[in-house]
Amino acid sequence: MKLFLTLLCATFSLQAWASNQPNIVIMLADDLGWNAVSYHGDFCDTPNIDSIAAEGLELDRFYVAPMCSPTRAGLLTGRYPIRFGMARAVIPPYRDYGLPPKERTLPEALGEVGYKHRGIFGKWHLGHHRRKWHPLHQGFTHFEGHYNGAIDFFELTREDVRDWHVNFEPSDKQGYSTDIIGDAAAAFIRESAKDHSPYFCYIPWNAPHSPFQAKQADIARYAKGKTTSAQQIYQAMVWSMDQNIGKVLKAIEESGEADNTQVWFLSDNGGVKKFQPNNMPLRGDKLTTFEGGTRVVACVRWPAAWMGGRKIETHIGYIDVLPTVLASAGVDPKAGEVADRPLDGMNVSGILAGTTNKLETRDWYSYHGQGSVEAETISIHSGEWKLQISGPDIRSGLSNKNSINLFHLWVDPLEQNNLANEYPEKVEKLFAKLVTHRKLQLEDAVPHYGAGAKGFVPWEDWKIPTE
Repeated sequence: MKLFLTLLCATFSLQAWASNQPNIVIMLADDLGWNAVSYHGDFCDTPNIDSIAAEGLELDRFYVAPMCSPTRAGLLTGRYPIRFGMARAVIPPYRDYGLPPKERTLPEALGEVGYKHRGIFGKWHLGHHRRKWHPLHQGFTHFEGHYNGAIDFFELTREDVRDWHVNFEPSDKQGYSTDIIGDAAAAFIRESAKDHSPYFCYIPWNAPHSPFQAKQADIARYAKGKTTSAQQIYQAMVWSMDQNIGKVLKAIEESGEADNTQVWFLSDNGGVKKFQPNNMPLRGDKLTTFEGGTRVVACVRWPAAWMGGRKIETHIGYIDVLPTVLASAGVDPKAGEVADRPLDGMNVSGILAGTTNKLETRDWYSYHGQGSVEAETISIHSGEWKLQISGPDIRSGLSNKNSINLFHLWVDPLEQNNLANEYPEKVEKLFAKLVTHRKLQLEDAVPHYGAGAKGFVPWEDWKIPTE
């Protein structure tokens, strides 16, 4: 009898602990510019994204990598992707490379503490040539979407080959990809909420990335004449994504668990240069380490724990999501660390809850070298200062081909005044830190973007062979 009561109490205790764990929904836009949400300006209409920021927390100084795959890798691991070879470039169709299985991912960690349903809907972009890189081998229990970036929004193809999958199998589902993603994610939330155990839903939209394609009904909101511009199509794509975000938010609300559902929204990098208003007033665009490439739209809502209606101006970013989510789920973020794989992100729950307004002092790094070793870009935020360098690989020192910019961000957040010549000692100190960070990149890191493209032929349906 005593043993029975002990087990019964332990069971109730576990159920009580699990019932307090929030559902986690993370939505990641693709190439959404700073100015492409209506709470920042009038370039695009985003009422549903705006509602997350208004009801929750506007993350005003949120930073990511300057391009797609690295941000996704850092988001899911809490580590700078340069540490495991995924900072230099994205994963193009012909690349036999992916997120190393030894990395501890967010869905893997959540699966260990009772998150039975862990779904991903949308763009993976973290390896698709081998099953070990597939979402179902990286901690997710369900996947619907596409492996490659830049798929056709209507034909669901890349390199003219269908790229739409449910779990491991090709799917013949038809429709506009943004709608398919929204419908599938909303259905997952409704179904997962039924058994009252916490769930994790990751929604990496492929909008508004190129190719620039939108439904005619959405284009009609912006095209006023007989011709349609690429910018109007982009605006229509953002509108469509926002409407599908509305479907997700509605599913959360109808589940009855909205108060204890943590909803994140952010972009994977800054907007593309093609559309001039995209990142205003920030300097730079996607693929740069200026603020327009790395400081992005972001917000989060968790009514049960974080009082909404506030703007958070603390510098946080993509590598902080994993430790913050894990802490919210009752997990020590560092519990899965091993000696050679330190966690770079911080648990920022105190900042979001309003119980503190300070973080442990740290430097922040951004890097990519997708084009070639001669055209890299790297930056460091350190306190009030930011050093940004473009040009050849800096590990052997600077040359006259390197562009050097030093900004006092606290007084010059738009990076208009280069102070490198006035503060050479500051440049020297920060440059030494940048070199140390750049040396973290593995010798067998993902190659430059064009390597291996010649002669590549995609296989049928992009179906990953069994190993």
